[in-house]
Amino acid sequence: MAKIHPLATVHPGAKLGENVEIGPYVFIDDNVEIGDGTVIYPHATIFQYVKMGKDCAVFPGAVVGAVPQDLKFEGEVTWVEIGDRVTIRECATINRGTAASGKRVTKIGDDTLIMSYVHVAHDCTVGKHCILVSFVGIAGETDVDDWAILGGSTVVHQFTHIGKHAMVGGGSKVNKDIPPYALCGREPVCFAGVNLVGLRRRGFDSDVIRNIKDIYDTLYFQGLNISDACAKIDAGFPDSHEKEEILSFIRNSKRGIVRGNDSREKSFIE
Repeated sequence: MAKIHPLATVHPGAKLGENVEIGPYVFIDDNVEIGDGTVIYPHATIFQYVKMGKDCAVFPGAVVGAVPQDLKFEGEVTWVEIGDRVTIRECATINRGTAASGKRVTKIGDDTLIMSYVHVAHDCTVGKHCILVSFVGIAGETDVDDWAILGGSTVVHQFTHIGKHAMVGGGSKVNKDIPPYALCGREPVCFAGVNLVGLRRRGFDSDVIRNIKDIYDTLYFQGLNISDACAKIDAGFPDSHEKEEILSFIRNSKRGIVRGNDSREKSFIE
C-alpha cells in the first residue's frame, strides 16, 4: 500500500505500487504509473502519461511528463517511460515525446542518475547506468547510450548520439556524435582520448582497452578520412564486440562524429 501525505494531490486514476511514498505538496496527475518502493519527495510534479519503475526517487522541484517544448506538438497522447532505480534530483525536467518524431516517448533507462536542473527534452532516449550531471541540457531526439556520462553544464544539439561508455567534459557544446568509449571535451568539442578510467572501473580488460585505443589512433591520428579509416580498422583489427560497436556507430552516424584534437593530429602527421 502506498503512503500518501495528506497535503499531496494524487489523481484517483494514478496507479501507485507497493510501498510508494508521496511527500507533501506533490502533484501526481491521471494516467501515471509508479512502481514499488519509489519515493516522490515534497513539491515534485508528475504530469500525465508517465510510467515509472520501482525503487526510483524524484526530488523536490522536479517535473516529469510536462508537454514538449516543441511547436509541432498538438496535444497528442505521448509518454515518458522511466526504468527502475532511477534518481531524478532537484528541479530536473523530463518532457514527453511527440508524434511528429515518430517515437512518441521519452525514455530513461535503469540505474541512471539525473542530477539537479538537468533538462531531458522530447523523444530523447537515455540508456542504463548513465549520469547526467547538474545543468546538462539535451535537446529533442538525442540518444545517450548505456554508461555514458555528461559533465555539468554540457549542452547537446538535437538529434545527437552519445555512444556507450563515452564521457563528455563539463561545459561542452556537443553538435556532433560522440563515439563509444571516447573521452571528449575542449572548445570546440573534440576527441580527447579513450575513457580509460571509466572502462577500468567497469572491468574492461587491459588488452581490450588497448585495442580500443589502437582503433581510435587509426581513426583520428593517421591522416585518413573517415571511410578509409573505417576500412582499415575493419580489415586490420581482429573481430570483437568493441570493434563492431565503434564501426557500427560511425557508419550509422547522422550528424557525423566529433573531430580529432588538431594539435595531436598535426604532431602525429609531421
